[in-house]
Amino acid sequence: MASLEEKRHTLAHLLAAAVAERYPHAKPTIGPAVDNGFYYDFDFSGGAAPKEGDLASLQAAIEELLPSWTDMSGTEVSKKDAEDRFSGNPFKLELIKEIADKGETITLYTSGGFTDLCRGGHSEKPAHDIRVGSFMLERIAGAYWRGDEKNPMLTRIYGLAFDTKEELEAYQTQQEEARARDHKKLGKELDLFTFSELVGPGLPLWTPKGTLVRDLLDAYVFQLRTKEGYQKVEIPHITKKELYETSGHWDKFKDELFRITTREGHEFAMKPMNCPHHTQIYARRQWSYRELPQRYSNTTTCYRDEQSGELSGLSRVRAFAQDDAHVFCRMQDVKTEFLKVWDIIHTFYPTFGFELKVRFSKYDPLHPENYLGDTKVWDTAEDMLLEILEEKGIEYMDGTGEAAFYGPKLDFIASDSMGRNWQVATIQLDMLQPERFDLYCINENGDKERIVMIHAAIMGSIERFLSILIEHTAGAFPTWLAPVQVLVLPISAEKHADYANKVAVALRAKGVRVELDGANDSLGKRIRSGKNMKVPYLLVIGDAEVEAGTVSVESRTSKLDPMTVADFSELVAKEIEERT
Repeated sequence: MASLEEKRHTLAHLLAAAVAERYPHAKPTIGPAVDNGFYYDFDFSGGAAPKEGDLASLQAAIEELLPSWTDMSGTEVSKKDAEDRFSGNPFKLELIKEIADKGETITLYTSGGFTDLCRGGHSEKPAHDIRVGSFMLERIAGAYWRGDEKNPMLTRIYGLAFDTKEELEAYQTQQEEARARDHKKLGKELDLFTFSELVGPGLPLWTPKGTLVRDLLDAYVFQLRTKEGYQKVEIPHITKKELYETSGHWDKFKDELFRITTREGHEFAMKPMNCPHHTQIYARRQWSYRELPQRYSNTTTCYRDEQSGELSGLSRVRAFAQDDAHVFCRMQDVKTEFLKVWDIIHTFYPTFGFELKVRFSKYDPLHPENYLGDTKVWDTAEDMLLEILEEKGIEYMDGTGEAAFYGPKLDFIASDSMGRNWQVATIQLDMLQPERFDLYCINENGDKERIVMIHAAIMGSIERFLSILIEHTAGAFPTWLAPVQVLVLPISAEKHADYANKVAVALRAKGVRVELDGANDSLGKRIRSGKNMKVPYLLVIGDAEVEAGTVSVESRTSKLDPMTVADFSELVAKEIEERT
């Protein structure tokens, strides 16, 4: 039986065959398997191109072809034979030349009378392995040839594919839920953030409610850090080019930097990260080993010149705030400092119901050009992280090739309420920047001792974390984090407004964030509005409540028994204090 990836790859060929039947002028280019299915890119410049409404007929064509695809076989051919086969297709000819120039074998795969250039990895018996109902064509999009905007724009047809119809339907259900939870949609509905064409794409603007949520999250992280001895620092948003040349970031990220040339001709950059700045705070004076570790914490905005096509809501932006921290310590203190950050991460994420896994992101010995420093330094650093993982006694994912260019790291992967995985927090060991910036302490013998540097981000980018959290909670933040925690609803603005105001004032005196909605709309409409805004508690006040000195309480999920304002205040205060 073919693997799911092989089935998906085969379906890409089936799609190309169906397109060839209905659009003879189409030039197929490439069609790989992807995480949830497959796609194929076509050049339709010679005639009509399919629209979204044509996907059903293409789907039917694939289903008609499938029974005739009883086997799929590959044949090695010469460069000339391949060029003759695809003489009218410049995209295939470009691929053929690349394969030949690399000295690799050129193979053609055929099934059901359709032949395509491919390296392989298919179902050998498509008609047997692939079930009708387990796949569907999903959507059409544009894509540049080879992902380069300087190349021709092609038409990409996406398909979904799974082993069974039931798995496909489960995925579709999950996607419907994901669309309902889309942070771009909810962020607008809940009035958390906005974008302006005048400000520019990828540059989010935060409303009062969104800013409050950001500040609460940042304060929570710093509260956890304060217990471990971190101190706040602040840095400028621009820097001289020389700082990043010394750190190694200039060569690595020069194409992603926003650059500034001063009137005097000096070159500056908007900072894409904070660590080089923090090294200069440490380097301001000489330190004794007794004064280490030095732990600096800094939540500040960074800037990267992302391409327009890569921007996506808060998930990928050009301006993002990092809750960044750096520890400057001796090698013998690395394990202790790593474990402190580990504990912060495992306190912060469970607060929101996230489950965490760990990936050990290491140096790739096959691509040393991607990293700074020699292998001995890397081996020492990776051995230190492995020791920490073994001490914790947890299973971890192998992330060979995922290390930062200056050192290995532990990446934490959070699983959300929909079962999706996201890389969130990270702890990185850096032995290279202290070397490049000549950072040291004076040890017990009065000698200079090279120190090491630990990079620790809990949320990483607050923007990206909030995009994950909004979708994880469907915008229903826990009470302590909700911009409005309680909505007071007098049934009658005339009869019940005075008591409703007293309730609101009493709750605000206890530090609760309260809004009072005494509009002339019906009570039902105001309740629906409060629920749509994901307010944790709605307090309804009518004759009975005024007479008894109570409030009727409705949470997001249920109605509670009427209670006094004092009892309700205590209930909410406990949720806020315990972050439940």
